[in-house]
Amino acid sequence: MNASATPAFREKYGPWALVAGASDGVGAAFAETIARHGVDVVLLARREEVLRQVAEGIRSRTGRRARAVTIDLSTADAVDSIVDATADLDIGLLVYCAGSDADYKPFLENSIAAAAAMLQRNCLVPMQLAHHYGRAMAERGRGGIMVLSSGAAFVGAPNMVAYGATKAFDMIFTEALWCEWRDVGVDVLGVVLGETDTPALRRIRAARGIAGPDEPVPGAAGVDEVVTAAFAALGKGPTCMAGKQIRRGARLIYPIPRGALVRAMAWASRRRL
Repeated sequence: MNASATPAFREKYGPWALVAGASDGVGAAFAETIARHGVDVVLLARREEVLRQVAEGIRSRTGRRARAVTIDLSTADAVDSIVDATADLDIGLLVYCAGSDADYKPFLENSIAAAAAMLQRNCLVPMQLAHHYGRAMAERGRGGIMVLSSGAAFVGAPNMVAYGATKAFDMIFTEALWCEWRDVGVDVLGVVLGETDTPALRRIRAARGIAGPDEPVPGAAGVDEVVTAAFAALGKGPTCMAGKQIRRGARLIYPIPRGALVRAMAWASRRRL
């Protein structure tokens, strides 16, 4: 994350970026990298004090403006609150990092309310934000949207029924948007993560008695590796497998790369019109 301010990046994706899930881990790293490229950032997350500290750190280290908006993305009025909080800003880049799942348990052992809240946070809110901010981006002919998905989207698995389904939505949603918006100047990218060594994952592992709270996750991708891969892929294709582990897994499940599949589907869809 040592990127210096880049005029071309700011011209394409500035002057402001919106990063959801920015209180730590991958979201905080995305926000800081964006600021180092010369774009001011709006940070969204639930934990007010942690989010404030992230914003202060970004301001002190990069000299960019950082606006912290405390919000629970699983609530019904989340998008209205976000739109109100950014009404005075020109958002040129949307990065949606929220949506991890701490409840690794069978479907019937969790409440349907928890599954519905995940559906709201992981599917409905990023779709609503993409529709709101993406319209202005398409009209301007510039901008970008990145939504984080997961290897859990590749195939159904136990103990993450709702989570895997929502992440499959995120992956297909961004790929389809890429097909529609690639010719209007808006870069859309689905960033698919494998196991990533974040503070959130370390807390989950510690709560389950798997490891200590500060113990690195063996074999997991690093946060910097994920963020670097995502920015390298932005503007070059619909889907980024962010990390060596997830790229290996994707090659086993998808002998044909997803980018090639999406391009083939876009070509076939246009032939039918």
